[in-house]
Amino acid sequence: MKITVDISGETQVYGIFGYPVKHSKSPQFQTSAFSYYNIPAVYVPFEVKPENLKTAVEAVKALNIKGINITVPHKEYIIQYINEVSEEVLYIGACNTVKNIDGYLIGYNTDAYGFIKGLKELEPNLAGKNVLVLGAGGASRAVVYGLIKEGVNKIYQANRTIEKVFKIQKDFLKLTKFAEEIIIPIPYEKIECCVLDSVDIIVNTTSVGLREEDKPLFNYEAISSKHIVVDIIYKRTPLIETANKKGCKWQDGLSMLLYQGAKAFEIWTGKNAPIEVMKKAILL
Repeated sequence: MKITVDISGETQVYGIFGYPVKHSKSPQFQTSAFSYYNIPAVYVPFEVKPENLKTAVEAVKALNIKGINITVPHKEYIIQYINEVSEEVLYIGACNTVKNIDGYLIGYNTDAYGFIKGLKELEPNLAGKNVLVLGAGGASRAVVYGLIKEGVNKIYQANRTIEKVFKIQKDFLKLTKFAEEIIIPIPYEKIECCVLDSVDIIVNTTSVGLREEDKPLFNYEAISSKHIVVDIIYKRTPLIETANKKGCKWQDGLSMLLYQGAKAFEIWTGKNAPIEVMKKAILL
């Protein structure tokens, strides 16, 4: 699907800041959404080196860029350069969407929304569920935030550096006084023996599985058909391949990408995102 945009003095500019950013699928599905509504807009990938982030944010104001998505490695660092942030950004500590209102920049995090919206396609009722979250980086914080807001029972969180999980516990005490009871730190080597039988959902928020040489985070063969498995990487990773073989309900990262982008589109335009149009574009 090739989309052409007539460039004129009325054309609005949107984009994404990242480093690297050439692999991003956002330009194709955001452009399809603008085209659906006949909004005169272009969406541009901007490769921004970390040392140039402040200058890039100033350029958003100077050039009247209407909206920007933020991806790695800038999600945490951009917060200091914008005027106002949403509740999600305050708790998660990361921003992935910026709206420019006449030079006043408001930051949002749509990752938590995107993750939960996608997960609910597999399991509509998350209340009371037990979840295993692999990783404790920026993406995991959005996942944990979304799960807590949905009322899950326990989140067993595994990470090589277990201190990062304790920090997440502490940070989310601002969200719920029960954070230390809900979020349970667990070493990877304890997953199979102590956690796997008691969880309903498994979520990988790490980059493990992106490269062929990556070693599994735990023994994936221990997964059973009762598990729902989500990997936020946009490809069929070994974790997803095993989940599929075992007969699990599973989902890769494309659903989260789609729904977080749809939410960003709605924040920028005030219009309902054309989900099916965006989904078709993302799969090309």
